[in-house]
Amino acid sequence: MKQFEVTITKEQHKERLDKLLLSANEDWSRTQIQNLMKQELILVNGEVVKSNYKASEGDVVSVSIPDPEEYEIEAEDLNLEIVYEDADVAVVNKPKGMVVHPAPGHLTGTLVNGLMHQIKDLSGINGIMRPGIVHRIDKDTSGLLMVAKNDKAHQSLVDQLVARSVTRKYTALVHGHIAHDKGTVDAPIGRDTRDRQSMAVVDKGKHAVTHFEVKERFGDYTLVECKLETGRTHQIRVHMKFIGHPLVGDPKYGPKKTLDIGGQALHAGVLGFVQPTTGEYLEFEAPLPQPFEELLSELNKN
Repeated sequence: MKQFEVTITKEQHKERLDKLLLSANEDWSRTQIQNLMKQELILVNGEVVKSNYKASEGDVVSVSIPDPEEYEIEAEDLNLEIVYEDADVAVVNKPKGMVVHPAPGHLTGTLVNGLMHQIKDLSGINGIMRPGIVHRIDKDTSGLLMVAKNDKAHQSLVDQLVARSVTRKYTALVHGHIAHDKGTVDAPIGRDTRDRQSMAVVDKGKHAVTHFEVKERFGDYTLVECKLETGRTHQIRVHMKFIGHPLVGDPKYGPKKTLDIGGQALHAGVLGFVQPTTGEYLEFEAPLPQPFEELLSELNKN
């Protein structure tokens, strides 16, 4: 069990305890804090308090986080599209609607379950829940992901991501008419202070840069190619909303009135990286999934 301790400062005096803990650690959610309180794992000066407790300067808040449960992750035949595979790496074309890795309450039907069936050797750096997973894309985003088959390859791919040398290009359909042909969004991303389940452009967020280029215009919609310089959570979705052009179909960041294609119109179409052993640059491209293509065809008719 992990232990955390926070001493309330003068500036935090009279703040609600649950809100205070949310700001103290961005990895904690409101639900997690409430559950810990119900289990009497959050104490103030050694005493159990309610979530709406207002802290006083000098209060000592102790938080106990139980060790994660051990899960058995099983291989499943999900007929994944493996675009490329060698002794070190694989590239997979993830379908829309598939979660990348298991999590408590969602242990089957994920990309990892399918990879375990089709690829026998996967890196172990990320533990039993995320074998081989170097980076992620959202459940309702389709497209290419690189997978590590051993720990040495995994570290090489992570190093390339950190160095921003991995090519990652996404096709996105957004609301509105973008008049200029190219642009760059350089705006920090962090937790939305009004909704902890969402991300937003915030002053104290992490550095985030997205380059975009217009590919086609359809009246009230624009097709763009977005190139990631950084890889923050929901980066393209947040950045395009920030400049007034949210993704079509996006249930979290888009408008209520939108085109329905079962989630955001976003596809990771191009992926390039250096092969960890040979040093050769490899680049792959995946065509748009059929529903995305059909949507563009409909827009072309109008």
